[in-house]
Amino acid sequence: MKLLDKYILKKFLTTYVFTVLIMVAVILVIDFTEKNDDFIKTNPSIGEILFDYYLNLIPFYANMLSPITVFIATVFVTAKLASHTEIVAMLSSGISFRRLLVPYLIGASIIGATIFVLIGWVIPNANKESVAFQVKYIKSPFTYDSRNIHIKIGPETYVYMESYNNSAHIGYNFAMETIKGTNLRQKLSASSISWNAEKEKWHINQYTLRTFDGEKETLYKGTNLDTTLNMWPKDFESTYKLEQTLTLTQLNDYINEKISRGADDIEIYLIEKYERFSYPFAIIILTVIGVIVSARKARGGVGFQIALGFLLAFIFIIFVITSRSLAQVGDIAPQIAAWIPTIVFTGIGFLLYRYVPR
Repeated sequence: MKLLDKYILKKFLTTYVFTVLIMVAVILVIDFTEKNDDFIKTNPSIGEILFDYYLNLIPFYANMLSPITVFIATVFVTAKLASHTEIVAMLSSGISFRRLLVPYLIGASIIGATIFVLIGWVIPNANKESVAFQVKYIKSPFTYDSRNIHIKIGPETYVYMESYNNSAHIGYNFAMETIKGTNLRQKLSASSISWNAEKEKWHINQYTLRTFDGEKETLYKGTNLDTTLNMWPKDFESTYKLEQTLTLTQLNDYINEKISRGADDIEIYLIEKYERFSYPFAIIILTVIGVIVSARKARGGVGFQIALGFLLAFIFIIFVITSRSLAQVGDIAPQIAAWIPTIVFTGIGFLLYRYVPR
């Protein structure tokens, strides 16, 4: 790596870190202002607020703001170099614009790889603590209010409950069916099913078991039954920001489990998964665009270029939010939605590179 590369890379990375720290600090102050009333009502200790909540919230916000911060850092560093005529001197000495991009690409790759590791395995573990704090002190007590619940607990076994009380761990109007092909082979029904924490089994009272063999039906009625099912009380607990608390490995396992159960609410988890892969590439694309739009020396100083950097970064965030919303309602496949912002800005970067004078 040449001296010039080290010079630009050092400026780029230090500016990025400084920008992250400033923006995260501002957002934490805003967050504290918004939640101060909740803290007064629920009265968590200072240690819980600082260490359980805000300390674990810092990496989450740092990652969330990464497209903005890396773009702003790129624009700020490049615009300052341009304003001091350093870029003109580099290009005049025979360095091509592509060669000028090399230290930026190295820096963006370092940031992108670091972010991928963080959002894959580190930040989810920090989110577990901050989300648990929010559920305990900020959110109202969770009540499972879904009706007519259908769960696939085996290749041929299906469970139905009219409702479920997550406080008492009781399901009402319970039915479990075994279906082979299109034929119903067995059906167990009961007025309720409850979780026995000591035995770690489900307890069924006053149940009726029907077995079908062709046109022959066998009926059996029982009073008490303890059984193990591929269904747990945690399946009915709060899923508030659950996707943010799962490592990449856990997220894949959870998605596979949801698919095997025939769940219809997996879009948010698929979006989370594919966004974690697209983010590092977005960092690189935004860095390239940042260099292109700020490499020219502006007569009015760097203010306009920095403002343009903010504008384009926020447009990227709007694309992320919009595509995520469309995927959640089923209008776009999650795999496509997660990559739309990166694809669109790749096209913008290509056009800027070809037609914007540098």
